[in-house]
Amino acid sequence: MLSTPVIENAVPSPETAVRRRRWRLPFSPWHLLLMPVALVFVFPLVQMILTSFMSSAEINTYPPRYLPSSPQITGYIGLFTQAPALRWLGNSAIVAGTAVLSHLVLCSAAGYGFARLRFRGRQVGFLTIIATIMIPTQLLMIPTYVMFSRLGLVDTLAAAIVPWLSSAFGIFLMRQFFLSLPSELEDAGRIDGCSTFGVFWRVVLPLAKPALATLTIFTLLGSWNDLLWPLVAISDERWYTIQLGLANFQGPRRTDWSMLMSGNVVATLPLIIGFVLVQRQFIATMTMSGLK
Repeated sequence: MLSTPVIENAVPSPETAVRRRRWRLPFSPWHLLLMPVALVFVFPLVQMILTSFMSSAEINTYPPRYLPSSPQITGYIGLFTQAPALRWLGNSAIVAGTAVLSHLVLCSAAGYGFARLRFRGRQVGFLTIIATIMIPTQLLMIPTYVMFSRLGLVDTLAAAIVPWLSSAFGIFLMRQFFLSLPSELEDAGRIDGCSTFGVFWRVVLPLAKPALATLTIFTLLGSWNDLLWPLVAISDERWYTIQLGLANFQGPRRTDWSMLMSGNVVATLPLIIGFVLVQRQFIATMTMSGLK
């Protein structure tokens, strides 16, 4: 009987090498290192969701429980029956929607002007705007409140909207992205007969989708989660945002943890949906700008 010869140190075929390389990619050591870090960040979110399905008595039990013994939705029912949560969500949607839309229009136009247009005082104006980033927001609240009071905007929904119409960070982000685009594209647009606005609208802006998506995420997060300024400027419950309304569930003597956790879950859902919709563009911008 003839035996099959054994070839030692055989060189694998190119197809086998490619197959092995594809199989090993998902198991990079970096993934094993980052998984525990990801669990640390995900744990508070998971615990918030689990707590929202507990009763108030079970939440206050000592030692604390991590899993609900009998899941219930009393917190969610109380959120929409005992408190005007829908109105708070509507106010937050108006504030965040207006903030995102105005940021996309104003910051992209200002960023393009500082990046491409040549006019006197361009550098001084841009540096002045950037310098405002270094001023703490808390220092600006008193003069802003006095100005809004004289304009009759205090205790209205406009008080929460106006400060989010534009931002120095948004102008800086858009300017840096426009500077990374080759000027030959704009020259080609002008040769085709486009005006300055036509070049901006038809050539530059379609290429700026990753930066616009990133600006949308940052503006949505900031305006939706803003609590300090609405707490100062708004006292009428009709104009409460969702974050300001949820803050009222906390008191010096009693906190309704069931409704508070349920409200936080409801308030977090729009942000998660918004991030999922634009995450590809967001990651593309982080890669291009070197922030990843």
